[in-house]
Amino acid sequence: MHRKQVDFDKLTRRFLTEGQMPSVASFIQSLEEVIGKLRPNTRTDERRVEIAKSHLKEIRRSVRRLQNEVTLLQEKLQVLEEGKGSDE
Repeated sequence: MHRKQVDFDKLTRRFLTEGQMPSVASFIQSLEEVIGKLRPNTRTDERRVEIAKSHLKEIRRSVRRLQNEVTLLQEKLQVLEEGKGSDE
């Protein structure tokens, strides 16, 4: 079985040269894929995988909530900046 290795050197180089980092959603998706491919051998390991899946689901919800909040705050800031610009 061949697992895809993450090339952190390449990732870092791309971040430094392009200023881009993979999104939180892509990290979450990657973790979901890794966890989904795990084949636990014991009941304890099965339970750990289930807990990890549950935690990942909560992380996804929290990230979505935070992204919505950031969008809302950006919209409010834009309205405030437009209001300030028209007052001057």
